[in-house]
Amino acid sequence: MERVEFETIVYEKDGAVARIVLNTPDKANIQTAQQVYDMDEALVLADDDDDVKVLVLKAKGDGFCAGHAIVGIDEMPEVYPTTGPTPERTWRRHHQGLFLWPPLRLWEFPKVTIAQVHGYCVGGGTVYGLLTDLTIASDDAYFQMPLPQGFGLPGAQTMIEPWVLMNFKRAAEYLFLAPTISATQALDWGMVNRVVPRADLDATVEDMAATIAKMPLTTILATKQGLTRAWEMMGMRMHLQQSTDLVALCTGASDVRSYMASLAGRRPRQKAADHAATE
Repeated sequence: MERVEFETIVYEKDGAVARIVLNTPDKANIQTAQQVYDMDEALVLADDDDDVKVLVLKAKGDGFCAGHAIVGIDEMPEVYPTTGPTPERTWRRHHQGLFLWPPLRLWEFPKVTIAQVHGYCVGGGTVYGLLTDLTIASDDAYFQMPLPQGFGLPGAQTMIEPWVLMNFKRAAEYLFLAPTISATQALDWGMVNRVVPRADLDATVEDMAATIAKMPLTTILATKQGLTRAWEMMGMRMHLQQSTDLVALCTGASDVRSYMASLAGRRPRQKAADHAATE
């Protein structure tokens, strides 16, 4: 097995199957600028390697990904050097450079992608967990987009939910009420392909990847293009770009900034839970 260690992830290649493993379990595999950079480099490695047919995205630790790193102003230059010194630079380098073009590169990755999700998959982590072609979840997995309720933002920078759910009512409920969706409910809502016991998660994903890898690479590439182009003809790519601009707009709004300040160090998921408890 070939193995490349980045600062925040590990890239593995085993025959026709490559793996990107989120590897900051002590920090809940949170998304930082460095993680995005590492992910992009690993995607290039898998794309350029003609032996690779399937890419698995998984994580070490208790869960998959806890989403964006929520840090104080003093930590922003280190965690997100893409922010500042002007709003227009933040819009171009941060909102688009980190949270629009990299998700689009994952979406448009030409080979088959499988997310292997266990434990938490929340906030920006759902972009990794749900934007892949296939998502296999363990029975202890759960999903949530807490940012509208918990942080005053209309979601992650790229609003994938209308496309993942393809159901207006469920997408609205998921975004406006920020419910925590269990693996079983995610299967019912069409967010994931299968739910398996945690002990069977690795084997299930590896068997699936091995089956797909039996196809010719050209067939895989053509099938993937057919799927993504169908969605893009329905407007998905344009929607992801404009949703990023809406998040950038909200971050500068006075009422949103006041709402963010009211968190007083609490996490968006905690704030969303407070709101749900008062219903």
